[in-house]
Amino acid sequence: MKPTYISWAPYCSRSDHTARELGGVSHMVYRAALGSRVATAWLKYLVQAIDTFRILGRERPDAVFVMSPPVFAVLTVWAWCRVRRVPYIVDAHTAAFLHPRWRYLQWLHNALCRRAATTIVTNDHLAGLLEGAGARTTIVRDVPVEYRVTNAFQPEGAFSVAIVCSFNYDEPIAAMLTAAAQLPDVRFYMTGNASKLQKLDAPAIPGNVVLTGFLSEEEYGSLIANASAVMTLTTRDHTMLRGAWEAVYQGTPVIVSDWPVLREAFDRGAIHVDNSPVAIAAAVRRMQAELPRYRTEAAVLRDGKRSRWAEAKRALLRALDTPGVDGRHAQNVW
Repeated sequence: MKPTYISWAPYCSRSDHTARELGGVSHMVYRAALGSRVATAWLKYLVQAIDTFRILGRERPDAVFVMSPPVFAVLTVWAWCRVRRVPYIVDAHTAAFLHPRWRYLQWLHNALCRRAATTIVTNDHLAGLLEGAGARTTIVRDVPVEYRVTNAFQPEGAFSVAIVCSFNYDEPIAAMLTAAAQLPDVRFYMTGNASKLQKLDAPAIPGNVVLTGFLSEEEYGSLIANASAVMTLTTRDHTMLRGAWEAVYQGTPVIVSDWPVLREAFDRGAIHVDNSPVAIAAAVRRMQAELPRYRTEAAVLRDGKRSRWAEAKRALLRALDTPGVDGRHAQNVW
């Protein structure tokens, strides 16, 4: 099999790591210069669609994996695969279902997923939404992550916490900063585009918090591997936190939000919090006091995740080998 991975995003580690595990090439198709404003979004999507057609025409893959959102990336891949009679798999992130921007196009997303060999989702709830719409799904909670760990980013202090975030609307940034201010002996490293802080009602940055900005893959991998713990939180249910499973694959314990899907995914090597400053501060102190135990548990969790990925990988390959209508890998015709 010679798959191609298409992601209309400036970066997507899940696509990159899935491509590494299954073979093939991962492409980030993103025209940042065209911006994300409503007035220019249509032009950006049109240009990215043309870029996608060029990539697929050049590579002539046996199968295509496409990240959703945006749904227009899936629509583009569907059009190419329909002409070339090639199967495709949708890699549906939580935002494809829950982000307000894409809810009004859920009918189109469901229709495209029905035509896919399968749709990758991270939990049973999202699988149920698609299966109720007639689509096939494969639950892949996470994908093994490998980083070249060096001293490219070496946290300072006896105990350090890497806060993986993107300053998105569902992240309790203010609560994390308030908690950090209560823990002056702990060093926090907050990733992501900190310029977005200006739009948030967040407190002043405590002296023990370092805003790293965007990091290279080597720097990011080194940070989450060398930090004492990784914290990544969300106020949105049914969200699989990528930074948390990236950390566990490095053997680093995590502090995550207390949602059922996260309790199931991180049943050891993790502390779950209610996103309040008090709970966050208490979790950091508990992790600090019992770090050897949590590191041991994180290593056990990592081994279990690798076994589950092996099963998910076989399921994805079977989906691509299941013939559909007119020789295509599809469930329904529309």
